[in-house]
Amino acid sequence: MNPLLQHLQPYPFERLRQLFAGVTPPSSLHHISLGIGEPRHETPEFIKTSLTANLTGLANYPATAGDVRLRQACSDWMQRRYGISVDAATQVLPVNGSREALFSFAQTIVEPTQAGATVLCPNPFYQIYEGATLLAGAQPYFVSSDPARNFAVDWDSVPADVWAKTQLMFVCSPGNPTGAVMPLDEWKKLFDLSDRHGFVIASDECYSEIYFRDEAPLGGLQAAVKLGRSDFRNLVAFTSLSKRSNVPGLRSGFVAGDAQLLKSFLLYRTYHGGAMGLPIQHASIAAWSDESHVEHNRALYKEKFAAVMPILEPVMDVRLPDAGFYLWPRIPDALGMNETEFARALFAQSHVTVLPGSYLARNMLGHNPGAQRVRLALVAETQECVEAALRIKDFIEKNVK
Repeated sequence: MNPLLQHLQPYPFERLRQLFAGVTPPSSLHHISLGIGEPRHETPEFIKTSLTANLTGLANYPATAGDVRLRQACSDWMQRRYGISVDAATQVLPVNGSREALFSFAQTIVEPTQAGATVLCPNPFYQIYEGATLLAGAQPYFVSSDPARNFAVDWDSVPADVWAKTQLMFVCSPGNPTGAVMPLDEWKKLFDLSDRHGFVIASDECYSEIYFRDEAPLGGLQAAVKLGRSDFRNLVAFTSLSKRSNVPGLRSGFVAGDAQLLKSFLLYRTYHGGAMGLPIQHASIAAWSDESHVEHNRALYKEKFAAVMPILEPVMDVRLPDAGFYLWPRIPDALGMNETEFARALFAQSHVTVLPGSYLARNMLGHNPGAQRVRLALVAETQECVEAALRIKDFIEKNVK
């Protein structure tokens, strides 16, 4: 058995099941889950049609590099969305969702024989970053976000000796769970550090199409071009159709960036078995080629956030995120509860599931940046999200000491 497996921590949702063990919520209230970030809006019909219209592709082995038409559709989308030119032949690879790509990319990049091999991760973070790091034979170093600076990651807190050992950095913009978008000056700082120390930046951008401001979130490759780095050296961006197009079950996304890194990544994926089925490729081409369904999807999220925020703002420290479909509120100190006690009591009394923030972060320097916070995934229909918010408000008002 691979001894590195013993270092993996239980996934947050397993910890949540354990937290709720033995709890019987009121049967008079239907269950509302804000715990899992799974899109629940309807999958567009044209994507389903494209998938089922191309089932003859099941009779063929797909190429790991993907059909040239899919790579071109991804490249065209990057041009429309970010105004940048990405070579479909050398700078784009289709992947089976950003999750598997983030994991396998770390296995490609990390050189575990190098003493102290380190991977930087934001804190809080998507747990795949940690698992990918550990199973690649490296050690994670968690860099906490700062609530006073719109949850910007405090990269300045990283010691010089850690930078010297860093091989890979995961960034997430828009962030999970904070929703924070990295500005251009932060990207410049990371690119300068990458040039100085030679590490690779993996930019997780799967929430990029759900946003609430007039201006769309800045992407990593877009930032690179703005800063004169059109070769995307040591930078790879990861994106997905799951949230953008409400197709998490399709398992489809793509990576784009540094051609040399993607050449090695393609070699790894050829052995790993990362080819995307042809029917899924056809459905993906259709999805990447249409923006009207994305605009509709974004409007639905704007509607529910606009409905929920006025309910929660009077009772919680909560702010509208830059992007994404999460709220990251701090629970009131007057409750006299920590985040896990809050989540358990809320479930027991109100039949609403939220995720304790500490499950999404790690202790650094004696502090867990998820402490006293919970993640609320506003993925259900507006009416259900409003009902959940009303129950949370009522719970807080009844339990404040």
